[in-house]
Amino acid sequence: MNIFDRHNFHIPVLGLGYTLDSPIKVAPYGISSVVSLVDDVLMEQLREFYSEKFDLPFQAISDKVEDFRAKRITSYLNMMDEIVGEKVANLKQSALEKGSELEKYFDLLPDFSHIKEKFNLAEKSKQIKEELTNWVQEHLPVGDIDVNIMTKLDKVNSKDGEELPIEYNDAHAAVRGFANSKLTSSLVLSAGMSPRLYSYLEKFKDFFPDMNGDLKKKIILKVSDFRSALVQGKMLAAKGIWVSEYRIESGVNCGGHTFPTNGLLFGPILDEFRTNRDRLFETVKNAYDAAINKKELTQPSQEPNFKITAQGGVGSNEEHQFLMKHYQMDGVGWGTPFMIVPEAISIDKDTLKLLENAKEKDLYFSGLSPLGVPFNSVRNASMSVQRIERAKNGTEGMPCTKGFLKYNTEYTEKPICTSSRQYQKQKLVDLAALNLPADEYKTAYEGIIERECLCVGLGVSLLESKSIATKATDKVTVCPGPNLAYFSKQATLKEMVDHIYGRTNLLDNRPRPHMFLKELGMYLDIFQTRLASFLKDTENKKELKQLKAFQKNIFDGVAYYKELFAEKKAEVIEELDQLMGKYPVINKEL
Repeated sequence: MNIFDRHNFHIPVLGLGYTLDSPIKVAPYGISSVVSLVDDVLMEQLREFYSEKFDLPFQAISDKVEDFRAKRITSYLNMMDEIVGEKVANLKQSALEKGSELEKYFDLLPDFSHIKEKFNLAEKSKQIKEELTNWVQEHLPVGDIDVNIMTKLDKVNSKDGEELPIEYNDAHAAVRGFANSKLTSSLVLSAGMSPRLYSYLEKFKDFFPDMNGDLKKKIILKVSDFRSALVQGKMLAAKGIWVSEYRIESGVNCGGHTFPTNGLLFGPILDEFRTNRDRLFETVKNAYDAAINKKELTQPSQEPNFKITAQGGVGSNEEHQFLMKHYQMDGVGWGTPFMIVPEAISIDKDTLKLLENAKEKDLYFSGLSPLGVPFNSVRNASMSVQRIERAKNGTEGMPCTKGFLKYNTEYTEKPICTSSRQYQKQKLVDLAALNLPADEYKTAYEGIIERECLCVGLGVSLLESKSIATKATDKVTVCPGPNLAYFSKQATLKEMVDHIYGRTNLLDNRPRPHMFLKELGMYLDIFQTRLASFLKDTENKKELKQLKAFQKNIFDGVAYYKELFAEKKAEVIEELDQLMGKYPVINKEL
């Protein structure tokens, strides 16, 4: 019996903590999710929590232990793998009957799934029930425990005042922690290219084919456009490392950190992948074959293949199916909607209520991140409330207790965080010395103090949801995308999965723009802001050139959408024209 249909969606990484234990919750039901490998302190706290819950042995890994960061990550991932394995074993033992855990597994599957069809037939046929029971024991698909590393978060670490070798940098240690784990899953590399980190992957055999040509550890590249996929895929292939999935993410229409393109829209980007899929394969395959031969590695028993998936702003089954069928995606990432599904992620009750009530005006493109990268967030999260209150009391900035985002050397020899008290105090002294007009000073001041401590803020909600002790001063930062505005109530895992597959509808009754138009509106906002800034300094020739390219990309994207939706989506074209009419500045001659 060959049954292979699985879920065609995944849950991307959400902050540092929101999906840190999602695999324990959803992997037994065949759903893949991604955990962040930034915060080893948080992982150690969660490992202790789950060890007690599942009666597993626990021994803390002190930060005095050599290579403690990598060892903590390995131990946490191995623990998750063990717990998921135990849950799956129990699930397999449950009977093929109504109300069983196994029925829940089958019930969540898409309607076209052969497994689901067999389960329904098993109620009527003893022979099929026996066949299915045997198949379940040997082949039941389990969701992947994938991990994410932001390649730029590669802080140099020190011991006794001496810098440690590069392999002890944060991202390098995280790679090592994953590579040394028992997992058979994927490493998602995001936030841009890092040649030195890519070279470090070569040190671990699990990223190369085994004697059977199989990969125990796979690579997923999160990319913003086709060129990025081609360049990075070829670079890794030349090292003998195959990219098993190219995960295309909207530059702005997603949660957390965003990486805007210069006006290149999601639709045209997806179309380029669709039309150039064979070119991408042939380019990386040629480089891969040459590297495998040069390294004298085992030739894969079958020709390698890759998936191309998309994420960022999808919110309806219609959009999901459109991405799968028109753009021939192999899967779709659903991130932000799962932030209201406590069965899938970890979130405290107050923040969950804040997200349930959030409307379009509450979800915004912020400057909260110390990295200086735009960050999607929601107004009135507890960390923001505390930050504003501290500023009113003259104590701008925050204590830097974890230090994962230290990168700025403007005032110090060693990097510090731009959300820290140390940085903001000096920055505000410099600002005061400029003697700016009141309105300009206010804008600059707010830009400085807007940075928040994400290291703490993106993990506190997880701890609070488990009743794990936190400091009274530790508050929550939350990172939903703008798509959350159209979901207004907490959902169960089954309800959200049913929504994805079109079996129910969780969207409220307020008008919701198509995901492509929502992204377009965000890019028009960005263009408007950049143009206003440029008009204050029209001598900036480089920015003028960039703005002209931005403007052309917008016009090309709009023309593409009008042709795309010409026959079947007249209402989308009408919305598109109305949206463009709200931004006459886009037509300004530059």
